[in-house]
Amino acid sequence: MLLDGDAWQAKFRDFQSEVWRLETLPAYKVPQEEADIRAFLAGRRIDPHAYSNDYTDDLKRVRREGKAKGRVHVVSRPLSSYLHYEFMYYRPHVWAGEDIRILDVTDRDNPLAGIQDYWLFDKSMVVLMHYEADGTQTGRELYEGDVSPFLEYQRIALAESVPFEEYVKGIDV
Repeated sequence: MLLDGDAWQAKFRDFQSEVWRLETLPAYKVPQEEADIRAFLAGRRIDPHAYSNDYTDDLKRVRREGKAKGRVHVVSRPLSSYLHYEFMYYRPHVWAGEDIRILDVTDRDNPLAGIQDYWLFDKSMVVLMHYEADGTQTGRELYEGDVSPFLEYQRIALAESVPFEEYVKGIDV
């Protein structure tokens, strides 16, 4: 079943304990980000100490409710311009309560090679994220099979990654 609109938003409203994401692409082409990316490439930066938006507010709510939100992003160096842009926002997201981790596969085999992006809700529901090669999202699909492999992918991703703040020490973000 493809998810869009309210059905998609409901997954983030209705989860009970944890929502988690695996990100595997070096860039995502999101129309709402285009102007911000152009500004970033032109030199504009946010102040992570002052930055706040609906997403950071929701992260704080999730934490207050005793729930968790996290992700692991698989990367390789050199980091794409998009990843530098995204990392700029990761810091305030971490400070607001999201557990963001980085799995750098630059000098090693990727333990999750061939695994596509997905969201995992309450360790019981998987939504597969479909993208074209350039990072354009083509759909979100509720996975109706056994979630056990995705739990194992999550375990591997968490075990093989490092916290975002540790990863970016010494990197200009």
